Amino acid sequence: MVKICCIGAGYVGGPTMAVIALKCPDIQVAVVDISVPRITAWNSDQLPIYEPGLDDVVKQCRGKNLFFSTDVEKHVCEADIVFVSVNTPTKTRGLGAGKAADLTYWESAARMIADVSKSDKIVVEKSTVPVKTAEAIEKILTHNSKGINFQILSNPEFLAEGTAIEDLFKPDRVLIGGRETPGGQKAIKALKDVYAHWVPEENIITTNLWSAELSKLAANAFLAQRISSVNAMSALCEATGANVYQVSYAVGKDTRIGSKFLNASVGFGGSCFQKDILNLVYICECNGLPEVAEYWKQVIKINDYQKTRFVNRVVASMFNTVSNKKIAILGFAFKKDTGDTRETPAIDVCKGLLGDKALLSIYDPQVTEDQIQRDLSMKKFDWDHPLHLQPMSPTAVKQVGVVWDAYEATKNAHGVCILTEWDEFKTLDFQRIYDNMQKPAFVFDGRNVVDSEKLRQIGFIVYSIGKPLDAWIKDMPALV
Repeated sequence: MVKICCIGAGYVGGPTMAVIALKCPDIQVAVVDISVPRITAWNSDQLPIYEPGLDDVVKQCRGKNLFFSTDVEKHVCEADIVFVSVNTPTKTRGLGAGKAADLTYWESAARMIADVSKSDKIVVEKSTVPVKTAEAIEKILTHNSKGINFQILSNPEFLAEGTAIEDLFKPDRVLIGGRETPGGQKAIKALKDVYAHWVPEENIITTNLWSAELSKLAANAFLAQRISSVNAMSALCEATGANVYQVSYAVGKDTRIGSKFLNASVGFGGSCFQKDILNLVYICECNGLPEVAEYWKQVIKINDYQKTRFVNRVVASMFNTVSNKKIAILGFAFKKDTGDTRETPAIDVCKGLLGDKALLSIYDPQVTEDQIQRDLSMKKFDWDHPLHLQPMSPTAVKQVGVVWDAYEATKNAHGVCILTEWDEFKTLDFQRIYDNMQKPAFVFDGRNVVDSEKLRQIGFIVYSIGKPLDAWIKDMPALV
């Protein structure tokens, strides 16, 4: 029986291994992590991450051919294929600070694999890593190999949170990069055979190592670039009276462009986009390509600009001050159908409003109060380190209250900011919300989820990103 071990039981490792176990009943899969609370959660009825469909997959396989364990060394030693899915945070100090990926966790995983292995292994990069990481890992493994043969493969994940299980069941493509040597090709075939249990062969792409590593960074950069492009247009639409929804619909009808990732919003978030672009920028700079680096930097700059612009619009519309005013924040996750808050635009929007002394009441159906308080008190990039290395007890932000009901959040509020596109926000009783708010009552829709005309008929002053401005908002221009 082929044995697979995955180091790292997070958003990538857990769901990916669960689906491999489901689709390959003849393969034994172990997911290992040094975090006891995380592994305990994977072995319980309350999984550590929320992802539609994940519960069912885990319950079908757990205890049969899918195991979650803290005994990292035992399972790595027994495995034929070792996936490494550990954190690769952005460096906060030293060479490349603020841009380069910190490969500390990756390196320690590689050294541990070399240390405990007693048989030949295929080591698979699953974390998003800079180009040429495989080469560095290869050196660590071969210099500590004790005669054992290691083959390195790059198998980047292309999952979208909220649809990860669906993406794993029916991937657009599975990408496997390896060495162009007999040993490398044999390793590629071994991993290809795993995915071939359910993925059509034409959807499994094989490349060299560097192409696979760079393809992941490039894919995320292209997707983020589309969001920043439409967000840049949203600012121009507001200035000219155009409607960004109509513009993006017209643009997306061009088959060369397509309609995906053309929704204007308060900005992109998630664990990958910003981190991967910063990584790409650093690689370009290191390779003497400053013009290319500058080009990709603009994607991040527009994203930061969009969040700042949103905060400025809120403050300017409300008589240029939100001091001691209750603002309801609906949605904190970076997108719907996930509890993930990594790099969510809500963090910067909330911090911007808190900087103007607003009182925030936050509601998100999937994010805990502890997580929200942690996010609002953490330094940039701290979130991407394992939980036990993050600040232990974040100082609670006194101006922030977290509630479990949208109506409670909006009660007596001066304004409502919609920051995540949860479906339930589309069907809220806005008449009831309006009746219980201070007047004038404002709605700032950062995701274009509400019917702004209906809300205006109720009596709200509405700001929707990229849509023609309310007369009130036109009269109180934001400094952007």
